[in-house]
Amino acid sequence: MENKEKIVSGEWLGRPLSIRTGKIAQQADAAVWVQYGETVVQATVVQAKTEREGIDFFPLMVEFEEKLYAAGIIKGSRWVKREGRPTDQSVLTGRMIDRSIRPLFANGDNRDVQVIITVLAVDQENDYDIVSLVAASAALAISGLDWQGPIGGIRIGLIEDKFIFNPTYAEQLISTLDLIVAGTTEKVIMIEAGANEIPETTILKGILAGQKELGGAINLIKELQKVVSSKIKIEKTKLQSPEEKEQEADKQKTLALGEDWLKKNIY
Repeated sequence: MENKEKIVSGEWLGRPLSIRTGKIAQQADAAVWVQYGETVVQATVVQAKTEREGIDFFPLMVEFEEKLYAAGIIKGSRWVKREGRPTDQSVLTGRMIDRSIRPLFANGDNRDVQVIITVLAVDQENDYDIVSLVAASAALAISGLDWQGPIGGIRIGLIEDKFIFNPTYAEQLISTLDLIVAGTTEKVIMIEAGANEIPETTILKGILAGQKELGGAINLIKELQKVVSSKIKIEKTKLQSPEEKEQEADKQKTLALGEDWLKKNIY
């Protein structure tokens, strides 16, 4: 990544959204600051150069870190100034981001990937979890990793039978719907929802409406990709025994049969 800072900015749902990179955390594969309103989130992405031995899963770690100073809070203890353990909200936000980005990584690459999101400032109006998802997507999009993004995320509320996109904290208190949609402009990848006796048809309309509004964040990430040169990652090489090669061939045949069935019966 070049040393010179690159910034792209625009308006998303009536509020300013900007992404900047190239100035901080330059030893990471990618690092961005995303600002929505006055809420600022940092996201960094790092991938290991080699695989760990003896694992048959994708070792993705998403760590979400809240900081008291982001809200202008200083702990009152005279001696203990540590932040303490993660809150339930931070754990849930990290899991939400994990579920959104995990399906888009390449199959068969078992190198460790760390995505670390840190909240730097909150304006008590724009919720940082959606900003964090956009930041994670932006960092992955310019990291050079084999990741089929970018994606966007949006929160949908419902007040007086009207959908509210990315509602403020005050609007969330009176909303009868709390729906988060993550995905591309073509497909929905992740849904998280809570509601107060809302018909399924309304939920579906909210999902479809939210997906249409994802484009603003995704387009800004694509602008960032145009002005930032991604690092060239070293391709993973893995020696396979004859038995492993045979197992891989059988697996690909099974996947092809499954894909053919899905195309005929689902698509």
